[in-house]
Formats: sequence, C-alpha cells, structure tokens
Amino acid sequence: MTDLQTIVELSHAFGSDDYVKGGGGNTSVKNDTTLWVKPSGTTLSGLKEETFVAMNREKINELYAAETPAEPAAREELVKNLMAAAVKNDAGRPSVEAPLHNVFEAKYVVHTHPAAVNGLTCAKEGEAACKRLWPDALWVEYIDPGYTLCMEVRKRIHAYQAEHGKEPALLVLKNHGIFISADTADEIHALYGRVMDALKSEYAAAGISLDLNVPEISDAPEADAQIQSLFGPDAAFIASSGTFVYSPGPITPDHLVYSKAYPFDGALDEVSVAAFNAKHGYAPKVVVTDGRIYGIGTSQKNADLALELAQDGALLIQLAGAFGGINYMTDAQREFIDNWEVEAYRQKQV
Repeated sequence: MTDLQTIVELSHAFGSDDYVKGGGGNTSVKNDTTLWVKPSGTTLSGLKEETFVAMNREKINELYAAETPAEPAAREELVKNLMAAAVKNDAGRPSVEAPLHNVFEAKYVVHTHPAAVNGLTCAKEGEAACKRLWPDALWVEYIDPGYTLCMEVRKRIHAYQAEHGKEPALLVLKNHGIFISADTADEIHALYGRVMDALKSEYAAAGISLDLNVPEISDAPEADAQIQSLFGPDAAFIASSGTFVYSPGPITPDHLVYSKAYPFDGALDEVSVAAFNAKHGYAPKVVVTDGRIYGIGTSQKNADLALELAQDGALLIQLAGAFGGINYMTDAQREFIDNWEVEAYRQKQV
C-alpha cells in the first residue's frame, strides 16, 4: 500500500461523526520534499488520493522565517498567498493547518475534534486532566488558529524535542481538538485508542454519558413556516429536534463556523429577530422555541450542520462536567474566527 493510500484510509477511519463534524479536522502525509494535505472545507470521509493537495515543503519552510504584518487580516492574506505558492497540483486550497502539519517529523498526522476529547479540552480543568492522563502529551492553551497557532506550536515542539529527545505524538489544543502523529497507521490507531479509552473511563467514573439525550418530536409545520417567514432566505431550509441544554456561547471554532456563536432564543416576532440581527451583525443559525431546537440555513446541508453542531456543543457541556465544567471562548477569540477569511471560505464550501 502506498503512503497516499494509507492516509486515505486513515482519513476515512477518523472521518466519522465520532471524530469530526462537517469539514472539520485534517490529515496529511509527507516525505522529504512533499506534504500531501486535506483541502480546506472538504470532509475527511470523502477524501481520495487525487483530492489531497500536494505542497512543496521547501516553500512551506519559507513561511517560518517570513516577516509578517502585525495586523491580522494582512498577515493572514500573506500567509494564504505563501501557501498557495507552495501548492504543486490543482487539488484546491490547502488546509489552513498545513504549515503545522509540516512541522511534525512523523510521516502521518491526523487532526480531529472528537466530542470525547473536547469534553476535556473545553473544560475548566482540562489542562490538569490532560497532564494526568497523558503525561507525554503537549498541551497548548487556546491560540488563534492558522499562522499564530503554527508558529507557537512549532516553538513548543522544538522545546519538547530538546527536553525529551523526540517530538510529541499527542498535541492537545485547548477549545480546539487533538493532533496525533506517527510513522505508521498502526501507531496512529493505537494512539487514538489510548486517548479514547482513557476518556471513556473518565466519563464512566464520573457517571456521564457519551451520548446526548434528545427527545423525539412530531412534525410542526406551522412552527416551521413561522420560522421560515421570520428569517426569510436565511431559513430557506430547516432541521429540528427536541430540546436540549444548548450552548449560550461559542465553544470551538467549528461551532462558530457551522452554528454561529449565539442561538436565537427570543420571542418569535419581527422585533426580536431584528434586534438579534442588529446586536450580532448576522442572522442566527440555531433557533430555540417551544420545546424545539432548529438549525436553519440557505441549504439543507447548512441547516443540518447547524443543528448537529448545536447538539455537539450541548454534548461538550455535558462531558465537561467530568473536568470542572465548560470553558467558553472569549470575545477576542470569537471575533478573530468571525472575521477570518479562511473560515468564511470553509463555510462557503458547505
């Protein structure tokens, strides 16, 4: 089996709902000269050999020494252009995490956002739990994704190597997810198994279910029509479920991209809808009303993902109870994602 075939199989293995939602997560394989990485906005489960973006590693390395503007938008535009110049094929735009994948010496890198993992990374006591469960892991506090995260993690990896004589196989990122790197597929599977088994034991000991209880509901055509009338084209398509303890604020970048930072839970009238849009600068993706929670969107996929990520956020709140409770993203962290061209691009791919 070729290395590309192996990374395709790994991508499919870790592309299920247990590990990622929507276009979240990314994978890569490398040799001395080339990094093959998942295209931005695509799904892990849909990857094929020909869909990986091939990148010149020498050109990626130039990013690490580049002088970048302090202003975030200008900096990210420069980074985007540098990464575009490193692309060797026509497979699309590389994952924003490509420079970070390139930092690892290991051949394979699989980055995912499992709810089981993020129940820890998004918890108030997540760092202490991480160090207790996996003393060999590298924990990194929340850092804006992309260039800033890459450069800081690169520095931390080099420091880890200097101390331990090897790079970390487990990189755990607060309010984000996990990177696992290794030279074989068997090692990747074993490392993920180690992580997931430890977390299952923690949740079991705390008496916390890994499943979210969502009540079944019957159709409600009148409520559906009311929502579509009030929110217009933004609710051209809808998905709904019974109610659950929904998140009142942003937890991870994926939640911001697919279900927005805040749900609409006000009165279903034009005044309340207009007030929400004026306050936040956008229409909601999640609507809470009368014992139901809706995902709304301009396509059925948008609506389904909005509801799915709202449920994922609720599950993280539930799981974080094992580690001191949920830790929400700050306003500054949220604003970076909300204004980041990369995430706007990823959302458009849906």
